[in-house]
Amino acid sequence: MATPNEYVLGHSAGELERLRRQAQLLNPITRQYLIEAGIAPGMRVLDVGSGLGDVAFLAAELVGPSGHVVGVDRSPDALILARSRAKEQSLANVTFVESELTATAFDQHFDAAIGRFVLCHQPDPVAFLRKISRLVRPGGIVVFQESDNKQRRSYPPIPTYDVMSEWIDETLRRTGVDVRMGIKLYSTFLAARLAEPTMRLQAVIGGAKALDEAHFEADLAVTLGAVMEETGVATADELDADSLVDRIVQEMIANQSVIIGRAVIGAWTRLPE
Repeated sequence: MATPNEYVLGHSAGELERLRRQAQLLNPITRQYLIEAGIAPGMRVLDVGSGLGDVAFLAAELVGPSGHVVGVDRSPDALILARSRAKEQSLANVTFVESELTATAFDQHFDAAIGRFVLCHQPDPVAFLRKISRLVRPGGIVVFQESDNKQRRSYPPIPTYDVMSEWIDETLRRTGVDVRMGIKLYSTFLAARLAEPTMRLQAVIGGAKALDEAHFEADLAVTLGAVMEETGVATADELDADSLVDRIVQEMIANQSVIIGRAVIGAWTRLPE
């Protein structure tokens, strides 16, 4: 069983592919949050928990050739792919560093620190946020994006989707992941002695033809399948990963339903000068 400080989703080829598909839906949301927060040309930005580099690449686009983005992650497999993707895109203003996030140290401060779905995996998100904010210069920006899984739902109800959602959340809770970190960003920022953050909420939503939206949550359930069984949440037969998306889509068609994914909440603040 995963410990609270362990990334329960792992870094398998399947999980890396899930992250890639997830990024296609989330990147427009994240990009908007970064722009509103003030990420701009010429900035030096720290991306915490970079994974495949999707958020780092968004920041690199915004800071331009006069700026620079440093992405930090503890997974060598993920960073190999991140560096390869940066090379494919000819992004010379992105660097990736392999390190435990809490052990990160740099010679100079950053203009901003950003992270997507990182705080929910921390045993002490307040202490983590406080540490990361110390890497940002006075007057700099701190931006984090997290989810609130309680907002995930379907209407009219889709039994397979709704039960799957409960299984996902219970599995994550049992492995130490905070499935409501998004709604806790406000209090977490304040507890970390940061100024009151500006916040925004968006969500993925779609009907029967929205296969990407169906995969958004179902792929997470498939990734968690073995852990679901290990923690006693659901068996492999109950999940039936091979038919999961098809069953959800069939119920969406039959009920003329829409599915709503987890709420995607962004919060940002500026440090005092």
